[in-house]
Amino acid sequence: MATIAMVDFDFDDCDFERAMVEAAGIEFTSFSHGRHCTADEIIAHAAGADGIITSYGRFTAEVIAALPAARVISKTGTGVDNIDVEAATAGGIAVCNVPAYGTEVVSDHAIALALACLRRINEIDADMRAGVWDFARRRPLGQVRGRTFAVVGYGNIGRATAVKAAALGFSVVVWDRHGQPGTLTAEGFPHLAFDEALRTADVVSFHTALTPETRHLLNADNVALLGPGAIVVNTSRGAVIDTDAVAAALEAGRLWGAGIDVFETEPVPADAAIMRAPHTVLTAHAAYWSEESAVELRQRCTQNAIDVVLGRTPEACVNPAVLPRALAK
Repeated sequence: MATIAMVDFDFDDCDFERAMVEAAGIEFTSFSHGRHCTADEIIAHAAGADGIITSYGRFTAEVIAALPAARVISKTGTGVDNIDVEAATAGGIAVCNVPAYGTEVVSDHAIALALACLRRINEIDADMRAGVWDFARRRPLGQVRGRTFAVVGYGNIGRATAVKAAALGFSVVVWDRHGQPGTLTAEGFPHLAFDEALRTADVVSFHTALTPETRHLLNADNVALLGPGAIVVNTSRGAVIDTDAVAAALEAGRLWGAGIDVFETEPVPADAAIMRAPHTVLTAHAAYWSEESAVELRQRCTQNAIDVVLGRTPEACVNPAVLPRALAK
């Protein structure tokens, strides 16, 4: 009987996945240490499996080489930077993801972080709980109208964030790797060069994929292009921004604030600079989650794995050229 193994996943249980897989006539196994599986643990618990479902498992070339029976690695999310796609392709393994997942909830979260920073909501809340009734000590407090919201990365989530920001009254500008400065998006938002977007922004919200070109896209050099009234928001991938550089700018009073949901090291070390920086709203990689969206995520990811194992074309595959080999394994 074919087998699907679920390793290093982000859920309290895997009952949902087990039910789907077993209903398809496939054996199901699972193992997780909550984002902390070692390479040896992944190999031990996925060895011999035809399909693999994972959230955070690091599928390096070495791990993939040790899993010759695998036909598919299906990721519970959009980004697949924890999977060596080139090595998987060489091994005849399809890498599946869940594109366009979480569009509404992540864009909601980005807007919420921006507004919380703009209005100093968490800082005033902390004062009240400490018995201090004086919003003035947290000034300046800002308003939406008259401010510019720069969206960095104009995929599904970036587009949804831009539309919501505009509906609130922000002026919206866009930078995207595939956009042409001087043109307009379909929604009428101007495309700018990246440096110009930073100079223009009162809020800069990151929604781009993590690639070698976008690693530390915001860094110690160009964070200086942001004005002292600027807010940095990141709900994309932790390494898209140099969080230490953002923390240093906050400490120096060169930024209004930062709302950050994703980090290069997760969980974030207690001594990380961003944990001490002022005017921050930090959330624990929560932007993608709602009770409603989680059902969609888990169903689509599991179905991708089932489809490949049963010889069917999956809904989404990041290396589709390998599918004929993977389906025929």
